[in-house]
Amino acid sequence: MKYVLWVLQVLLGLAFLAAGGMKLILPYAELAQQMAWVSDVPEVLVRFIGVAEVLGGLGLILPAATRILPWLTPVAAAGLALDMLFATLFHLVRGEGGVGVVPLLLGLLAALVAYGRWRVVPILARRASRAAA
Repeated sequence: MKYVLWVLQVLLGLAFLAAGGMKLILPYAELAQQMAWVSDVPEVLVRFIGVAEVLGGLGLILPAATRILPWLTPVAAAGLALDMLFATLFHLVRGEGGVGVVPLLLGLLAALVAYGRWRVVPILARRASRAAA
């Protein structure tokens, strides 16, 4: 199970880094051309979502890989699952059921990572080195 979680963490992390990075880097007008929903929300919200996705993507990988504050990995996964739940609901309200499938799938995978890293295979923190007396 730990290998499945690692694969999911890395793939989800890269996906959220890419999606969030795009929301941060591309001009607002270009984003609005690529994603219909962007023109219906304020630019500051789109940029905030981008920051949240980039930080969440980093949080899926770095704390677990370094074993420094590894509890941040399931927190990041839970945050991304919540973000994707809201994205799914947003698309359903807009009548974009087909578009809502992708965030639903990503959210379910992020929830699986959160549960897996909290309960099934938690990552232990790196132990402090003890100085020899």
